[in-house]
This record gives sequence, C-alpha cells and structure tokens, in this order.
Amino acid sequence: MILKLISNVAGKLKVSFLDLLPIIVVVSFFQIVVIQQPFPNLFEIVVGLVFVAIGLMLFVEGLEIGLFPIGENLSYALVKKGSLFWLLLFSFLLGFSTTIAEPALIAVAKEAAEIAVITDLIEPEFESNYAFGLRLSVAISVGLAILIGMWRIIKGWPIYFLIIGGYIIVIVMTFFAPEEIIGIAFDSGGVTTSTITVPLVTAIGVGLATVIEGRSPLTDGFGLIAFASLLPMIFVMGYGMLIF
Repeated sequence: MILKLISNVAGKLKVSFLDLLPIIVVVSFFQIVVIQQPFPNLFEIVVGLVFVAIGLMLFVEGLEIGLFPIGENLSYALVKKGSLFWLLLFSFLLGFSTTIAEPALIAVAKEAAEIAVITDLIEPEFESNYAFGLRLSVAISVGLAILIGMWRIIKGWPIYFLIIGGYIIVIVMTFFAPEEIIGIAFDSGGVTTSTITVPLVTAIGVGLATVIEGRSPLTDGFGLIAFASLLPMIFVMGYGMLIF
C-alpha cells in the first residue's frame, strides 16, 4: 500500500517536472548561452523549482479531488432542485466573490489608481475609491458573465453569437472610452480568471451541460471563461467613461 502510494506520488511529481521543463530550458538557454553567466544562487533556484513542482502537483491533485467534483455536483444538485433562481444567483455570486478578492486584480487596480494620481487624472484623496471602483466593476462583470454563460447552456444558444457580439461592443467602445482606461480595461479582462475561478466554473459548466437533456458537455459545457474575460473590458471602459 505504502509502496503504491509512493509510486503514485513519484509519477505525478515527474509529470509536474515535465510541465516545468520548457520554462527551465528557456531560462537556462538565455542565462548560459545568451547572457553567458552562471546562475546566481543556484542552490536556492533548484530548491525553489522543487517547491514549485510539488506545489503544482498538489494543486492539480486538489482540482481533481475537490474542485472538479464539487463544481459538477453543485450544478447537478441545483438543476435537480428545479430552481433556476438559485442556479443563476449562485453563478453570479461565484464569479463576483472569486474576482473581488483576486490578488492580480487588486494589484492592477492599485497600480492604475497610483498612475492616475501621478498623471493628475484624479485627486489623491480619491485614489482608494478609484481602485475599489475598478475592482467592483470587474467583479460585477464577471458575476454577470458566469450568469450569462450558464443561461446560454440552459437555452442552448451558440457561443459564437455572444462572443462575436461582445467583441463588437468592445471594439465600438474603444472609440468612445477615454484613452487612459482602454489599456486597463483590456488588462482587466486577463487578470479576472484566477486559479480557483477557472476550474470551478469549468466544472460547473460541464456538470450543467451533462445534466440538461440535449446538451453536450464538450460543445456546451465549455466557454464560460471566455465570458469572464470579455465582460470586464466592457464594464471597465464604461467605468472610465463615467469617471473621466
């Protein structure tokens, strides 16, 4: 039993190292061949890589054991409960709660607020309010994005209609939104999907498509993350038009 467990862990750790191998090869090539210098603190770098590989292994294992099953079970249970309201409310709150506390979004909003003060776009006393407003607009947009994605699965709408329509709105808004907010809006679309949101939302979408008759988990269950990246661009540009 113990030997089987050790063998299983060793196999998964090997897979994690193989996933990291392209990064190691690229960094090593530029450090040794291009820069032609030895690695500083080589021992610490090796130890760090080991920790990263272990962390990656545990993260993937956690997804398989915990997040994927709970996501599929939640969507299954809510559909069987027969309450569309609770399903959509859960979808919105899931997107909102995981986004409002996203560290990458907090960092981008804080940096954007500091730059806005430095360039005299806003007064220093409004810096924290501006940063929180950015986070709030993105969190609300992600919540609505997950809600729309779930509604699409229920109705069976083709995903490309919504995605193309959304990006047309983004392109049109870039002509009217303040220049200072456009780059922030596009960055906000990329930092909203965290390591917790992506697997949980994907599992919920797949679970919902599995439960509903006539839906395919492969063609209907995926695509929720695309909405979570699209709507923040629209909302942040709208927030900039309102603020500036």
